[in-house]
Amino acid sequence: MTVDGGARAARRRRERWARRFRPAEIDLLVVAEAPPSELDRYFYFPDVTTQDSLFRELAALTVRRAPTRENKPELLDALCGAGVFLVDLSLEPIERGEDLSPYVPGLVRRVRRLAPRCVILVKVTVYDAAFEALLSAGLPVVNERIPFPGTGQQVNFRSAFARALRKGQRVARGQAKTNAHG
Repeated sequence: MTVDGGARAARRRRERWARRFRPAEIDLLVVAEAPPSELDRYFYFPDVTTQDSLFRELAALTVRRAPTRENKPELLDALCGAGVFLVDLSLEPIERGEDLSPYVPGLVRRVRRLAPRCVILVKVTVYDAAFEALLSAGLPVVNERIPFPGTGQQVNFRSAFARALRKGQRVARGQAKTNAHG
């Protein structure tokens, strides 16, 4: 896929903001599907005014603070301080229903470089595309299918993500033992 100049500039802007909130050590790496096609809605932008459900839910569940439009910069800092980082399977916005498998090898390489203690996949399509590859690569991925917290799925997201966090603690402990003995 070719990326035009506007798309390259958008990617650079997203990468700059993500780097700003990237923890030195990543305890929890959350993998979502792709950045939104609307540039003003990216997870790491501090001034998103609409449709920021993934950020709102992750902040509430991981740093246990109620998100508002006004405290997003503070909560992005809190996520970073808690060792939580989000990446997308695809680095560019994608079409609904697009085959995600071409993006999986790049994700595996990026996850290896980031060296998280635990990986949680958000959105069933992301899980279906990437779980086995991450597991086969020996990466600490949690076996939990989690819906995206969009319209009508917030309650399901919360319960699935909470289960994944509990499983993630076990995955991280197992990874630490493996590293200590390896």
